Amino acid sequence: MSLSLLDSGLYGPLFTTDAMRELFSDERHVRRMIEVEVALARAEARLGIIPQAAADEIEASASSLKPDFAKLTRGLQNDGVPTIALLAEWREHLSEDGKTYLHWGATTQDIVDSALVLGLREALGLLEGQLDAVMAGLATLADAHRGTLMPGRTHSQQALPITFGWKVAGWLAPLIRHQGRLAELRPRLLVLQFGGAAGTLAALGQDGLKVQEALAEELDLSPSGFPWHTQRDNLAELAGWLPLVTGSLAKMTQDIILMAQSEVSELNESAGGSRGGSSTMPQKSNPIQSELVIAAHRMNAALLGSMHQALIAEHERATHGWQLEWLSLPQMLGLTSGAVETSGRLARELKVDVARMAQNVADSRGLMLAEAYSFALTPHVGRSGAKKLVQAAVKKALTAGVTLSEALFSLPDLPGGVPHLTEGEYLGRTNEMIDAVLADLKSPG
Repeated sequence: MSLSLLDSGLYGPLFTTDAMRELFSDERHVRRMIEVEVALARAEARLGIIPQAAADEIEASASSLKPDFAKLTRGLQNDGVPTIALLAEWREHLSEDGKTYLHWGATTQDIVDSALVLGLREALGLLEGQLDAVMAGLATLADAHRGTLMPGRTHSQQALPITFGWKVAGWLAPLIRHQGRLAELRPRLLVLQFGGAAGTLAALGQDGLKVQEALAEELDLSPSGFPWHTQRDNLAELAGWLPLVTGSLAKMTQDIILMAQSEVSELNESAGGSRGGSSTMPQKSNPIQSELVIAAHRMNAALLGSMHQALIAEHERATHGWQLEWLSLPQMLGLTSGAVETSGRLARELKVDVARMAQNVADSRGLMLAEAYSFALTPHVGRSGAKKLVQAAVKKALTAGVTLSEALFSLPDLPGGVPHLTEGEYLGRTNEMIDAVLADLKSPG
């Protein structure tokens, strides 16, 4: 087992995806820093700040540059960032002009932070695609089971009848809101970092903001105006969004675990029952996929505190918050990608035992209709009278082992005109609510 479980070849695939892991690999990280440096040279040449020939040389050399990661590691251990060693190695392949104008007017944090933003843009695209797949799967489930009767449960006790489709729509609804939140935070997150040594752009004189705007254009990011070297709210906002997503998925998977219990048996994680086997108990089908989602969320929730600690960034360049972000944010993205991917698989493969749901409703002997009968009786005997009659009927049903209807209609003081009720008639506006959620999915926001 490796120090970071997400990097483990054995355990990593349980908790993250290959795509997210590759996105935050050392190679991609360094390549994005190189991309920022090249874009800076192009922007400055376009503005006439550095010679065009120097910019062309920097760009041409970037494509063939193969950084020595052993040197970068040593440089990172010495300097705390890989950029200085990367620039030193790069300059070995450049002319004097190229060496001079590489990294002109920038500081290390400009390059590392801007490279991070480029990675985050790709990561959000990946997560959005994964979320779309989960939501499509849940929408299909909600529509297909809008009439599948099952017990609704409050405080883990049977409460009122619901449909499974309505329950699934409740899993789907927050994901649609998270999609809207992502659209809102994106413009605040996808912002260039460029301020120079202390953030004032002093090295570039009167051209600092022009370079910032031109560099942002080259990278298709928004210019920051004011550098965010020690203003990390954009990253903390993203970090807050990630456990919102995994938390909603964990709520869904906690429901799946409870509904998959042997005594309930309304769901199974895979239609073939091929997942979640036991080494000694072949009758078991453990809800392993759901367990992984919940574990990922609990870890995300814990890591969120580290990202909030990183907001304490002193003066114009901080001492330790950056490193907290390095330790936390990529891991949170990896966990979220894994949780969303697993949830999408669950949405596609979930086995719904319609017959067992119906049997669980029948086994309740109509007790879930206690509220319905109370409201039906109120016009006849008033609210307090209705409550007394239903309480007496519930007590008789529990002690005599009969249905609530049988118990109620055997009471000598029951007034006439009270209808016989069924669970399928007491579903409120479930269909309209399902339709509303599905309509929101088609036109979010």
